[in-house]
Amino acid sequence: MARIHSHRHGKSHQTRPPSKSSPSWVTTTPDEAKNAILKLAKEGLTPSKIGQALRDDYGVPLFKPLAGKSLGKVLAEGKVAPKIPQDLQDLIERAQRVQDHLNTHSSDRKNVHSLELIEAKIYRLSKYYKDKGIISKDFKYTAVVAQLA
Repeated sequence: MARIHSHRHGKSHQTRPPSKSSPSWVTTTPDEAKNAILKLAKEGLTPSKIGQALRDDYGVPLFKPLAGKSLGKVLAEGKVAPKIPQDLQDLIERAQRVQDHLNTHSSDRKNVHSLELIEAKIYRLSKYYKDKGIISKDFKYTAVVAQLA
């Protein structure tokens, strides 16, 4: 599969374990893992940090084969899911960092183009999440690229 904004294919990646069931050496029960997820979420950790903590501290390589449902569903059931999905939030923060850079270095045309690409990803992802009902229909990201021109 090709990358969105380049002509490369991006074949470098990690491979998940091939089994759909939890490994036999995992001693954590699904209830213990769910309680740990809710506790970590209440401490303010993001879903990816929660997954890392489960892997490193609790010895759970993947939560979904262990419990039969995703980490996001457990967060939603516990009413501690983030209001904006983490991938969209990360893109918005990335755009903010580029905007801060451009405020200091206004003639940096390469990063103006980079900001355009990031904002295109934000629009595409927010449209998907609106259609799925994950974020509200009135969510609006205002473009900064138009203000720079």
